[in-house]
Amino acid sequence: MKTKSLPHDSARGHVTGESVFLDDRPLQRGELHVGLVFSPVAHGKILSVDTSAALALSGVAGVFTAADLHHNLWGTIIQDQPLLADKTVNFWGEAIAIVAAENRATLAAAKKLVKVEIEALPAILSIDEARAQEAFIAVERTILKGDPDTALAQSPHRLDGVFENKGQDHFYLESHISIVYPLENDQLEVHASSQHPTEVQHLVSEALGLRQSQVTCIVKRMGGGFGGKESQAATFSAYAALVAHKLKRPARLALSKDEDMQTTGKRHPFKDWYSVGFDTEGRIQALDVKLFADGGAYADLSTSILERAMLHSDNAYHLPNARIVGRICRTHNTPHTAFRGFGGPQGVAMIENVLEEIAIYLGKDALDVRRINCYQGEEQTTPYGQVVVNNTLPALFDRLSETANYAQRRTEIQAFNASSQTHLRGLALTAVKFGISFTSRFLNQGNALVNIHRDGTIQVSTGATEMGQGVNTKLQQLVAEAFAIPYQNVTLLPTATDKNHNTSPTAASSGSDINGAAVVLACAQLQQRLKACLLAHWAQPVRGALEELSITGQEDTSQILFQDGYLVHKDNPEQRMAFAEAVNLAFFNRISLSGYGHFKTPIPGYDRDAGKGHPFLYYTNGVAACEVLIDRLTGELKILRSDVLMDLGRPINEGIDRGQVTGAFVQGLGWVTTENLVYSDTGALLSHSPTTYKIPNIQDTPREFHLELLENEEPSNVRGSKAVGEPPLLLGFAAWAAVKNALSSTHAHYNPPLRLPATAEVILSCLK
Repeated sequence: MKTKSLPHDSARGHVTGESVFLDDRPLQRGELHVGLVFSPVAHGKILSVDTSAALALSGVAGVFTAADLHHNLWGTIIQDQPLLADKTVNFWGEAIAIVAAENRATLAAAKKLVKVEIEALPAILSIDEARAQEAFIAVERTILKGDPDTALAQSPHRLDGVFENKGQDHFYLESHISIVYPLENDQLEVHASSQHPTEVQHLVSEALGLRQSQVTCIVKRMGGGFGGKESQAATFSAYAALVAHKLKRPARLALSKDEDMQTTGKRHPFKDWYSVGFDTEGRIQALDVKLFADGGAYADLSTSILERAMLHSDNAYHLPNARIVGRICRTHNTPHTAFRGFGGPQGVAMIENVLEEIAIYLGKDALDVRRINCYQGEEQTTPYGQVVVNNTLPALFDRLSETANYAQRRTEIQAFNASSQTHLRGLALTAVKFGISFTSRFLNQGNALVNIHRDGTIQVSTGATEMGQGVNTKLQQLVAEAFAIPYQNVTLLPTATDKNHNTSPTAASSGSDINGAAVVLACAQLQQRLKACLLAHWAQPVRGALEELSITGQEDTSQILFQDGYLVHKDNPEQRMAFAEAVNLAFFNRISLSGYGHFKTPIPGYDRDAGKGHPFLYYTNGVAACEVLIDRLTGELKILRSDVLMDLGRPINEGIDRGQVTGAFVQGLGWVTTENLVYSDTGALLSHSPTTYKIPNIQDTPREFHLELLENEEPSNVRGSKAVGEPPLLLGFAAWAAVKNALSSTHAHYNPPLRLPATAEVILSCLK
């Protein structure tokens, strides 16, 4: 039964407006509106918080501060961040107080009446300032391979440089929101827009002094996440939960777009110092790089994000000698957090820029430099010691070079640039090798509950959260394929911690992998029971009224197949039973129709202290070519053509995967070209709305866009598929590299000081 490109399970609902998002839930009787009072400075000492005027306002149900919390420190990895600031504020927009009111108008008025007196203190607002003051989070980490010092000294050529890439806002369409309903016995039902329901459950219980079993978190769907709702969503649920718990009334907290952008973390800005040694062909002999990430005021997920950046600093290229050092800078910016790619883009951007600069220095085509450095065969190892297997990188480079007509277009671009007085064109072909798995081994686990009902329909619960990426549709397909029934007969339930507990976040591109494997295990249990029951039935079709079929679960059932809605004997196809009939046969024989699967990814893991290990199950690979056009007079950028070739194994749903590739690629284009975060001198975000922050619009996407998937199979993963969520975003860097290529063409060996994002202003400043 072919189910490769079933429609997204919410596609019709999204188009018709019938899909229910959190703020679509009708208000309950007595429901309160919740808002936050934020710090107006980046760093300061709290002298006083006066809530009396707000409490005196008619319609205000309560105002809460840190003193009302049972536990005020939180952090996904390091507990260093107060839920509500009580002594100092450490970033512009840090929450100080919670206000609950009967309606939105009263809430807005009451927030203004909370008087916070703060003594401003000096603020660290950049990586350079943090390094100068030695303000860091956690410890320095190192990955070391070979002898980079000797190799650098002996290399025929050497380049030293600094590369800077800025942050990016998640710009999900649905801002942070949580609705909490108080139940009996101090239980709370939390509805959250979160990628990590378990973290919401645990933080709410800890902050309020409740048992984890008293809190249930439910996630129906999110209006986008992109990592921004992995950790920080839990805090907003804690704020709403405090109100619901204290006042015994439903409570709803929904940030405005401006509030969300101003007060939540972004993609980490990085600044990297590197030295690279290479031969006359451009083959890298040694790389010595120091990565510095702006973690913001608190740790959040920065240690893991820096780790993934370090693990992706080789990207698709073999480094025989390498020293990769990473450090997190503590600043007074918002605590930066997970963002699609989770540090991987920052590591990849660094090495791709290095390769571009080697090509400029040698006067070579950057594609030739990349091709000679890419991992060859299946015996080369990464700087952290993992062997690269199922390596399709050379094939990807060679195929896209041909299908994108790279050589011919390069000749045409050189001729164009030599003749045009008003415009420049550039072309680049870059790659991605993205490791799939959480780098913290314990997170690589998931569970699934599959319940078959007597009419032959199925309900499925997993820890995966749906944020538009189509994980529910993939899981629906896996179950439908397991029992050979129509996919419409399989329903994915909202993610809830009372059905699937202690789950990992839907992140690291592993949502379909981990939860899909758990679903397959749960289905296998049910398949075995149904087939064994049917074999026993066929073996003794005549029984007494009180007789019952008995199965052990160890029967050899290989002769029974699921085909087109039936259970069929493979040696005697005429011997068959409809799926629903077989389900009822099992029910009347008191055989469980519920399956529970638990899956853990089979990886050895990574020793971060040693900088060695096997952190990833496999790699998702891809290449992209971008051709750009630059206006010499204004710096305006247009992307003329993009060609993308991805190795996604054997997709569970090719249509959804193609959508993920194109969406991620365009989001990557935004990071490298248009999405510029602008801050005031005092640390306040100025570009905090759609009018001041430029995500890609239709004019910023490629005029011509080609996408092809390489035929392959990943034997280590469910159904031979590969993860798709994050890797294609990193291919957007091809547009940035094409801009650098265009700028470098203005003079021989000109290495333009191009930072990321390459906005029109930045491009114009680099034109010669």
